[in-house]
Amino acid sequence: MYVDRLSLTDFRSYEQLDLELSPGATVLVGPNGVGKTNLVEALGMLSTLSSHRVSSDAPLVRFGAERALVRASFVRGAQRSMLELEVAPGRANRARINRGNPVRARDLLGIARTVLFAPEDLALVKGDPSARRRFLDELLTVLLPHHAGTRADYDRVLKQRNALLKSARAARFSRRSPAPDPSGATVESTLDVWDAHLAQAGARLLHARLELVDRLVPHLDAAYAQLTDGSKVAGAVYRSSVEGSVPESDGEDFPAMDGGGDAQDGGESPAVVRDGDAAPGLAGLGVAEIAERFLAALAQARQRELERGLTLVGPHRDELELTLGDAPAKGFASHGETWSFALALRLAAYYVMIDDSAVAGDEPILILDDVFAELDAARRARLAAIVAKAEQVLVTAAVDEDVPAELAGRRVRVVPGALAPLVPGEDA
Repeated sequence: MYVDRLSLTDFRSYEQLDLELSPGATVLVGPNGVGKTNLVEALGMLSTLSSHRVSSDAPLVRFGAERALVRASFVRGAQRSMLELEVAPGRANRARINRGNPVRARDLLGIARTVLFAPEDLALVKGDPSARRRFLDELLTVLLPHHAGTRADYDRVLKQRNALLKSARAARFSRRSPAPDPSGATVESTLDVWDAHLAQAGARLLHARLELVDRLVPHLDAAYAQLTDGSKVAGAVYRSSVEGSVPESDGEDFPAMDGGGDAQDGGESPAVVRDGDAAPGLAGLGVAEIAERFLAALAQARQRELERGLTLVGPHRDELELTLGDAPAKGFASHGETWSFALALRLAAYYVMIDDSAVAGDEPILILDDVFAELDAARRARLAAIVAKAEQVLVTAAVDEDVPAELAGRRVRVVPGALAPLVPGEDA
């Protein structure tokens, strides 16, 4: 797959921009702050519907404008698709496919596949569990777009259940009874209803995440070995709060699909319980069996949840524990190892997408946003050798010298708000 044209209207720093692209490597070169990342950010949004830099839509719209438009033409084997995303802060984003009638933004998922490497990826290893959950869910919805609905269903039920728990907690601390339900239902009976909904939606999401991790781990270790000397094994283990593997005092609430989640209980990455101490695992269980475990965990946690006014069990509080050798990657990996691990996660996602390809020409587009400047010479060369084989690679760099020779190709000069004329001989 490759993109042959990208058009922006009022997106970030661009009032209007048209960029023609071609297969192979294209390097967007320009000083920091001129808008190189804005271009690849827009392209990534057509794949995942989210930015790798911000969690809300407002910064994506040029100051003074009401909305932004991102359009791109993708070639996938013999098929061509024109995708358009309208970003309108405060309103639901809309999309068009092949210039048709407006559709939901999430109808774009699965059509354009990109894998974006960026300095922000260090948070996948060093950051809170929410970064790793987001990584899994974004990959999941690109591979299986219907899981965008699964995640949205879970988010909706979670917010409703948290609202009920907060109301009950507030009533307790004010020494008054909760407002009576017109139907005569009690807080406990209403929670029973929401528990059932949460367990069903959560079980579907958990089941999908567990299957994805199983597919991801072999590629993760292989990718890490490609980027390093292969002396350490890179691994990942999914730790679920439904199993009791994640302390209830840590974690963050579930972010909404548009990135604007309502984080009510932030915290650092939780200390996980090791296999020998954990409850029986969920691996290999079906959705119905996971839902039963989920309901049992909710029942056990109910009193504590009423005291906290917060849902303490579910996918919104789970952790993807990353390991390097015998130790957790977070806190134990060196800076170079952390970079290699973050890159290996993205490469593993790339390889999973290739495994999932159903038609010729379905290979994802690789995007490297200011990554080479952060790497030493050996890691630069290894990463360049890997990605140079892709059908299309887009690279941003402050100076030409940051880009390894393996990615020599077309150069596009970026200046504030525009593209500069190409220097003769640069468009290879």
